[in-house]
Amino acid sequence: MQPYAYSSSAALVFVWMLSSEVLALSVDNIERDGTASEAHVRHSHSLCADEEEYVQSRKQVVLDSLRRLDIDCPPTSVPHIAFLASGGGQRSAVGLVGSLYQMEKDGLVDTLLYLGGVSGSTWAMASLYSDPQWSSNMDAAVSRLSVEGVYLEQALSWLSERAKEEHFSLSDVWGVLTSAGIMKQMDLRHLSDEASRNATNPYPIYSAIEKQCFAEGSVGGRWFEMSPHESGFTEMGLFVNTSLLGSKFKSGELLETKPEMDMVKLQGLLGCALAHEEMVREVIPPWMNTPEYLDSAALEYLRLYNALDQLLSLTRTTVEDPTALADLSQLQKILKDKIHYNVSPLLQSKTSEDRKEFFQQQGADLLSAFETWSQNLNDGPFKTHASMLTKQVIPLLLKWEWGTTGNFLYQYKDTSVPACLLSTDKMYLVDAGLLINVGYPPFLGDKRDIDLIIAPEYSAGNMFETMTLARDYAAEVNKPFPKIDEKILEDKDLPESCYVIEGKEKEPSIIYMPLFNRQNCKDAKEFQAKMEEFSTFQGPFSQDKIDSVLEISKANMKNNRETLLREIKKAALRRQTKN
Repeated sequence: MQPYAYSSSAALVFVWMLSSEVLALSVDNIERDGTASEAHVRHSHSLCADEEEYVQSRKQVVLDSLRRLDIDCPPTSVPHIAFLASGGGQRSAVGLVGSLYQMEKDGLVDTLLYLGGVSGSTWAMASLYSDPQWSSNMDAAVSRLSVEGVYLEQALSWLSERAKEEHFSLSDVWGVLTSAGIMKQMDLRHLSDEASRNATNPYPIYSAIEKQCFAEGSVGGRWFEMSPHESGFTEMGLFVNTSLLGSKFKSGELLETKPEMDMVKLQGLLGCALAHEEMVREVIPPWMNTPEYLDSAALEYLRLYNALDQLLSLTRTTVEDPTALADLSQLQKILKDKIHYNVSPLLQSKTSEDRKEFFQQQGADLLSAFETWSQNLNDGPFKTHASMLTKQVIPLLLKWEWGTTGNFLYQYKDTSVPACLLSTDKMYLVDAGLLINVGYPPFLGDKRDIDLIIAPEYSAGNMFETMTLARDYAAEVNKPFPKIDEKILEDKDLPESCYVIEGKEKEPSIIYMPLFNRQNCKDAKEFQAKMEEFSTFQGPFSQDKIDSVLEISKANMKNNRETLLREIKKAALRRQTKN
């Protein structure tokens, strides 16, 4: 009987090994082919493992920094401090660099666990993180703001390659000209490239909003956050690996891997406030600023003009030839003359339908002027470049499509996903400043459990608006936010340089720091003048303007160092009581 017993055991072992191998192959195939949604889409309101690991390593850097500042803190009670920079175009990009420069000099930058940005501040973040050691090398970050810009040839070469891609949009044009003309570098790396870095710098969180869901009022589908490890919707807790953002998905299944967008495209997507129709109200000529003329057709006409003017202003920064610069000035004058020419007598007797046709024709005339100008240039390199730019831009202006990328939640089977995401394989990520011009949402609630938010305010809008909008947003999504003293809001026309909004229990405390304030402006009139001098929608800053914003933002941090230190100490004590 012994031989039979041996054969039976061997057979059982063989069957077990075979079935295990089949099972292993089956599981491997499911994960590799993406037929299980869990393989690629993560549904959770907790940190992903990679961010958790980074944060734990970063806490040692924070702990060492606190000890150098004589702040007593047990290793198990390191405070969670986030630095959240507002949007505000180049003003916010330069202001963020100035603020962090001073924090480094004052030994405070290593107390930060996170750095979050929206809109223009994300341009500076992209530039900062191109240096893996930026938090100890802010002199280099400041010097990059003053280097020679990128030439038009390089920008157009990038643009020509992007034009071949499925998700080519106006954000690509805006991104390359912003990178070349304002940040003066073409950063071709990817956000996910930072995933393997050590914890030398605060962990970065970039924010956008999904345009369709924003327009439809969907709460869960609005705010979109991006980190080196994963990207997704803050309130729904649905994320995909950042390296897969833009790839093709259906029902949670990865159908086709697409190349990850580079930082040039990302900057265009994150900082494209121009995509919002409301932005055109800054360029309304006096003759049109009356209710009877300012309908949707007129706003569409203004939107087209504003986009052309902004793109031309950025293009100027990539050109050195005096003749070419004169040609660009001529085109801008042609466009400006067209928009400021008073045609109200022609509109007085027209119906709304007639006015719609009229403004559509006016828009066509703008584009025709653009094309005619390009064709009439003298033969040479600039004409070639201008023709290529015209060819790339005009079709996109007619489509008015921004921030296009692949939608990883297309037909995803989850009840929390709104219709604005379920029904299309594309999504449209645009400037988060259109909702809240500071990236508060990813830092509210239990997920990152923030003790202290340092919020320098570089926005051009009403002072305190970013805080009140964030407060209202927090109430809408049922997350904690500190109570704002109504008396503070009375300072909106001439704010102090620093306010502390005290948080209780799970509410973070907020240090709110307006760029222009009663310490650097003698009265409300000067405050308003500074806002206009450094407005968001203007051509790239001169070196004098860059230096001015740098010095003001440095001074704000330096003058409030004691307040920052006091609140950092309180955050450390608060963390101890939490634990």
